[in-house]
Formats: sequence, structure tokens, C-alpha cells
Amino acid sequence: MKYPSIKVAEFISRPNRFIAHVLLDNHEEIVHVKNTGRCKEILQEGATVILEEAKNKERKTKYSLIAVYKGDALINLDSQIPNMVVYQGIKEGKIKEIPDVSKLSREKVYNNSRFDLYFETKELRGFVEVKGVTLETEGIAMFPDAPTQRGCKHIYEMIRAVEEGYAGFIFFLIQMTGVKYFTPFELRDPEFAKALRLASEKGVKVLAYDSIVSEDEISIGAPVEVCF
Repeated sequence: MKYPSIKVAEFISRPNRFIAHVLLDNHEEIVHVKNTGRCKEILQEGATVILEEAKNKERKTKYSLIAVYKGDALINLDSQIPNMVVYQGIKEGKIKEIPDVSKLSREKVYNNSRFDLYFETKELRGFVEVKGVTLETEGIAMFPDAPTQRGCKHIYEMIRAVEEGYAGFIFFLIQMTGVKYFTPFELRDPEFAKALRLASEKGVKVLAYDSIVSEDEISIGAPVEVCF
């Protein structure tokens, strides 16, 4: 996925989940943050951040914060992008666990949930729920960075779908490259970790892939080991 117009800035502060203050071209600018997660480990004062210029000229904030450097590593923070990256990856045959799809659609309702993707192959029909991962510590990618009841609900619904004969995937898109492995962040959300382990035992496929990230682009990378 390509961002058509970007700017490089310096992070100052984040007074709430939705906005941040940055230093852009030697003046302070208020920008929208495209991620409502905590991101405290990476959005540190002085960090170099990447901004996307808004297409809507009437918007209150002219830019959105989409990525941040953590040392030399660039982490994409855009929570709207993982679904598109995974969709494109499946469509282009880059995700080996879901090959040769004949039908692929977004936002499919199943019972009381809305899964991110629905697919069909010659042999299977199933759902994919995508989670974007931006939290990394010492090379270990983790999710979630805050407790998520909605995330647990999706997992239990996916288990139910598998029990009814669908293929089910929980897909963690790690929005950076160079991690050692992925694991659920049990200390931050033990219920989510418990649900994910149960899902794996019940036949839900738990996948993690990293991303190829540059300042103006993100695309699907390579499979990453999932450790429980």
C-alpha cells in the first residue's frame, strides 16, 4: 500500500488517543494519529515520525501520523492498513496458507461478528480476522498493547465458525520487519492469550507475517513464528 504524500517530522507529545503534537518544518503542528492503541513504547518525545497529508482539505488536521522510527527500525502505526495489506497479499498469492482463492471479499458478517475477510477456494470457504501489531520488545512482537474484549469476541466467534465447517484464520500483521517471533501479550491481556491458545487447539489457524515498511509504503513480508 502506497502513501501518495508524506512528510517527516519530530514527535513532541500525544495529549489523547486521537491527536499528537509534532514539529514539522520548524513549527508545531497538531496531527491525527491513525492508531488508538497506547503506543507509549514508541511514541517518545524526539522520535522521528512519518506523516501522511490528508486528501480532504477541509479536515481540521492537515496530516495523519502513520509511522515512527524506533532506532533504525521503522514501524507503521496505521491501524487502517493491515486489512488492505493482507487482502492484497492473499489476492497476489503471497500468503501460502491461503492459496488459489476464487473469491475474496471484505467485511463479512457471521453470527454476531463482522470478520475482516471472507474467502473461497476449490476446497474451502472461510474467514480471516486481521490484527495489526505495532508492539515489539527485544525482537519479540506482541499483541494486544491494551486489553481488548472485542478481540476476544472475534476469537470465540472464529472458533464457532470452524466448528461449523468453515476455515478460520487469526492473522497478525506485524507492521515492521526484523522480529524474532510473535506471541500474545499475556501480561497485558491474559483473557486474549487464553482465547488465542484455545482457538489454536480448536483448529483455528493462527498466522503471523511481518511487513516490508518504508516511509511511504507497506506490503506483506514473510511468515513469523507464533509462540504460545
